Amino acid sequence: MCVRVDCKKCGKHSWMGCGQHLASLYANIEEGKHCMCKSWPGVVINRPSGGSATASTTAQILFLSTILFRFFFFMGDLFMFCTCFRFCTTGLPGDVAIEVDGMTFHLHKFPLMGKSRKLQEMISEQERSQTTNRFATIQTVSEQNQSNENDEGEGEIREEDNEGQFHIALPNFPGGCVAFETAAKFCYGVKVDLSATNVAALRCAGEYLEMTEEYSEDNLISKAERFLSQTVLKNITYSIKTLTSCEGLLPMAENLGIVQRCIEAIATKAAAADPSLFGWPMNGGAMDGKVESDARRKYGEVTRGAATAESWLDELGFLSVNTFNRLIFTMKALNLSGDIIESCLMNYAKKFIPGISRTTTRKPSAPSNLPSESERRELLEMIISNLPTEKTSRSTSNTTRYLFGLLRTSYILNASEISTRTLEKKIGSQLEQATLDDLLIPSYSYLNETLYDVDCVERILIYFLQRFEERPVTRIEADEEQGNSTLSTALIMVGKLIDGYLSEIASDANLKPEKFYEFAITLPDDARVFDDGLYRAVDVYLKAHPWISEMDREKICGVLDCQKLTLEACTHAAQNERLPLRAVVQVLFFEQLQLRHTISGTILGGGRTEDEEIVDRSRAEEGTTWRAAVSDNQVLRGDMDTMRARVQELERECSIMKKTIGKMENPGRHEHVDNAGWLSKLGCKFKTQVCDSHEPTVAAGRKRSHERRREH
Repeated sequence: MCVRVDCKKCGKHSWMGCGQHLASLYANIEEGKHCMCKSWPGVVINRPSGGSATASTTAQILFLSTILFRFFFFMGDLFMFCTCFRFCTTGLPGDVAIEVDGMTFHLHKFPLMGKSRKLQEMISEQERSQTTNRFATIQTVSEQNQSNENDEGEGEIREEDNEGQFHIALPNFPGGCVAFETAAKFCYGVKVDLSATNVAALRCAGEYLEMTEEYSEDNLISKAERFLSQTVLKNITYSIKTLTSCEGLLPMAENLGIVQRCIEAIATKAAAADPSLFGWPMNGGAMDGKVESDARRKYGEVTRGAATAESWLDELGFLSVNTFNRLIFTMKALNLSGDIIESCLMNYAKKFIPGISRTTTRKPSAPSNLPSESERRELLEMIISNLPTEKTSRSTSNTTRYLFGLLRTSYILNASEISTRTLEKKIGSQLEQATLDDLLIPSYSYLNETLYDVDCVERILIYFLQRFEERPVTRIEADEEQGNSTLSTALIMVGKLIDGYLSEIASDANLKPEKFYEFAITLPDDARVFDDGLYRAVDVYLKAHPWISEMDREKICGVLDCQKLTLEACTHAAQNERLPLRAVVQVLFFEQLQLRHTISGTILGGGRTEDEEIVDRSRAEEGTTWRAAVSDNQVLRGDMDTMRARVQELERECSIMKKTIGKMENPGRHEHVDNAGWLSKLGCKFKTQVCDSHEPTVAAGRKRSHERRREH
């Protein structure tokens, strides 16, 4: 605060203090009293009694002040920070105090008025108000001086009333004090470095301060718009950063169209991206020479492209849920590839939903940054609803693993049933890419007694099988003509996967026999080339459940098709004490059948060997050796004799077993049990020349299972 000392004897006065009265320097410069302030020594000023400076004088002063401001800027920083205040370090005392978000800026009015229409109007309004108050104050002081003439010659000191000091508050300023400081520097002629993170805030600040091109040439609004259109919107990473910065600028950024323009730019640039860069497309291999160098060069290009794609995908994690949802909606409206949409959703989910990937290397977010459980549930449901329903072209086992991670999280967060079923259908469309570890979903419900959620995996398997049932007739005929179709290969892969899953859950003591049986017969017959994996699951189940009844044991063994057991599996089953007697007999008969077929083929092969022996003898006359062929023939005949002995031994064992079973089931008339009736009682399921089946087969049971699935 400045103080003016008046001498009542001579009427002269002088100034001292902090120099705030120097704001009147912009009003008028004339011969007058000498200023004693150290901040601006040697300047003579005279306060006018009223009125304002002429337009020419104001323009000259504005020009001189701009030159001074630029000079002091190059000498050092323009603003000096002090707690909650910022002072202009030009050496000139400020005449405008502007408050933004609790921060007070002490600036000069003419640079601000030259660029901002809003500040010009607010300062002009306060000038008119201060002029009116000044006249009233002068009149009051004059009356008091006339009535008080005591103590002549003594100096009287009174405080200056802050005339010329303007106080302006800018509530809800977009971008806060940081954006205002940058805009103020722009008003002072300081070069402002625009970037993707501050251009939106400066564009909104220019709109707030009305820094238009019509008011002043090359103003802040036009400068920010050029940077947006020429730099930001042409780069997908810059667009995402600018869109992220708009989160704290709503609703002004939305009204100015910055948000929508950034979203459309991101979607357009993503549509032009190479879909092969999304996912994990690279495979290792052994190469050499020029091929290796070319492959390395291409690998480097793809790696750089994938790194670029990953960089902007990671930037999506800084968007809010609503903004990200709008972006995905725009991508779908532009018919973007499902690979791109799926990659965006997966990367966003990994950012906010921890625990999706069991092998994630991403650093966990701070506890304060993690969303609440309800927010994560809403985010999860939003991601699931936007996932492509069908399998994408670039889908890999990693993608399927993340989908299973989403499924586990949906159970933990108690997501809606619609979201859970939608995700299960999505997984069912690419089940052949899953691993056994993916299927081992813990049972999160207290209603399930089993360790793993078998019902969930069964539903996923049913959704997978519906792909085959919903195929058109033309597609089925084409697949049959090709023989090795993609769907048939996927079905066989799923068959092996389910057999491994059955082996894992078979050791669960709470798994009911009915549940195991129903799940085992869900797959169709052509899903298993061999039943060795299924036999292993049955063996594990019988070993872990020794208390089940004989009827349940026979029912469990009824899922096996002896025609699809290899010789190794048959040998193990024939010696397995856990199998029911009926199942052992079936396995023995099938092993006997396989041996007979092998012997028949060997005999035919032996006949061909004898013919070849004659040819060899004829060649021996020409100088060729035939003793080696004769020796091989003798070895082959020895093997045939051994196999015949083994067959006779098996026939004797079967005959003894036949008599034993006949005595147990029909003690009064076991002598009259013929071969066909005995086989009927055994329930042999394979159609051979040895026995026929008269009981429902596994195929019939699976057929009934498919009919029940169609009803659902």
